[in-house]
Amino acid sequence: MAAAVFGMETPSPSGPGPEINDGGGPGDARGFPSPAQDYFHGGIDLNRHLIRDRTCTFIMRVSGNSMAASGISDGDELIVDRSLTPRDGSVVVAVVNGELIIRRLHLSGDHVRLQTDDGAVPTEVPELADLSIWGVVTRCLHHV
Repeated sequence: MAAAVFGMETPSPSGPGPEINDGGGPGDARGFPSPAQDYFHGGIDLNRHLIRDRTCTFIMRVSGNSMAASGISDGDELIVDRSLTPRDGSVVVAVVNGELIIRRLHLSGDHVRLQTDDGAVPTEVPELADLSIWGVVTRCLHHV
C-alpha cells in the first residue's frame, strides 16, 4: 500500500494493508481522497498576511528586554511599517541621540513621552520637532 504525501509517492510505514479499488484495475490501490484537498488553494504567503505595504516595511532584530511586558523580547524580530502614522499607545521605533529605540508612544496634548515596559524613567520629548519616529511596530516574531 502506498500513501500520497504532498504529491509524492511514499511507501506506507505500516506495510501492506487493505486495498481499496476505485475502478483503476485489480490491485491498483489509491485510497480515499483527502477532504482537505477541496480547501487547498496554494501555499501560504506570509507577505500577504503580515505586511500591509512591502515598500515601506522592514524587519528589525531586538536587543534588550525593556519591552518584555508587551511580548517583545531580546532576539525577537519586529515587522516595522514606516508608512503608518503613530498614534497614542503605538509601539514605535524612534531615533533618540542617533540610536534606534523601541518604546510605547504616549501623546497628551503637546506632551510626548516614550515609555518602556520595565518601569524605567520614560524618555520625555520636550519639542515635537526633536522627535523622529522611524516606524510603527505591527508584528513581533519570536522563536518558540
